[in-house]
Amino acid sequence: MKIKYFFMAMMAMLLAGAFVACGDDDPKEIIKEVEVIKEVEKIVEVPVDNSWTRYQNAVTDNVKKSKKHDKVILLVAFGSTWEQAYDAFDDAVGAYKDTFKDYDVFLSFSSAICINRAAAGENVDPRNFYAPNFWLTAFAQEGVQYKEIVVQSLQVIPGEEYTRVINYIKDFANNANGDLEDEYLAGVTLKLGVPLLQDELVDVPAVANELHALYKDKAATDVVAFMGHGNPDAYDTYKANVRYTQLENALQKLSPNYFVGTVDMMENFKTHVYARMKAAGLTTKNMKVYCHPLMSIDGDHGHNDMAGDDLPEDVDPDNYTFAELQAMANEEGEVEDTSWKMYFGAEGSGFTCNDDTMIEFGLLELPTVRAVWMQHTADAIEGEPLDYYHSKNPE
Repeated sequence: MKIKYFFMAMMAMLLAGAFVACGDDDPKEIIKEVEVIKEVEKIVEVPVDNSWTRYQNAVTDNVKKSKKHDKVILLVAFGSTWEQAYDAFDDAVGAYKDTFKDYDVFLSFSSAICINRAAAGENVDPRNFYAPNFWLTAFAQEGVQYKEIVVQSLQVIPGEEYTRVINYIKDFANNANGDLEDEYLAGVTLKLGVPLLQDELVDVPAVANELHALYKDKAATDVVAFMGHGNPDAYDTYKANVRYTQLENALQKLSPNYFVGTVDMMENFKTHVYARMKAAGLTTKNMKVYCHPLMSIDGDHGHNDMAGDDLPEDVDPDNYTFAELQAMANEEGEVEDTSWKMYFGAEGSGFTCNDDTMIEFGLLELPTVRAVWMQHTADAIEGEPLDYYHSKNPE
């Protein structure tokens, strides 16, 4: 990317202005002014030195060096800053390359916070990830120009973050910045792979079956509680939070000891999950509660909100009760600043929940569950290209 060098351009304008002054607005001298400015604009160009350009150049260089095929898959995750999550993403990229051998495969983060914190090395050595728009722009550059671009969402539910993925694709297809070749955009094939739990009738039971195959032995005698993220009501795009309830229903058809709660979904916090456990008569059976992230990776939420040692500031970690925590529930019914481990494991809860009952695997780390995402990619490839007529030609 380039800009006009301000000082030289100003000099050209001053010179041209001198021509006009001497010629007393002579049309011939005005023509000279225009010609001088145009010549300076051709010559004095320097690279832009800003973060946006550095990011774009880094991604474009990566793509140019890595390009082996004329088709590409871009995996889009929310992101993380944990080594375990990075390993899961790397394994997913490797699995995609092994399965979709005619495609180049790259990974993108959609969360600016995760991108910035990963670059700063929040938990492990710094690592650079980039937003989808940089990758899509790189795919369209001269010397690259993939014929087919498949964007695969690594979101669990079709909610707020998935909407952002769609908007990245729409902005690219509509040449939002006006810096891509319209001829290329008119010919490129764009396809979109949907989130894990996109379809209630197909994906929800499929994922339930895969999770049950992995954890049916534990669910036979104890509770297995999955912790999803969820969206606050104001951000519950497409009412996607309902997928958590649907998944719990599907799992409970396989075993009544499965439960699905969230970090952010109203009326589905850990306190509400406990209430459902109690209503099912499970709090009097001296059962264990196994906790498992229902997220693509085991990152900050899994390590802290689920398996951490978090408790409210005025609670003694060596001497507290379940009743004490329950009394601290806020108006939404949630006991804040308290991990699932510490909550379900509190004295008087009726359960055993501790470090030994934490199942710290993200869904991408479970090959049979990851296969559902990969099937969505295969379906997208076999399906029709995305139709952007209405976004390009609003009625």
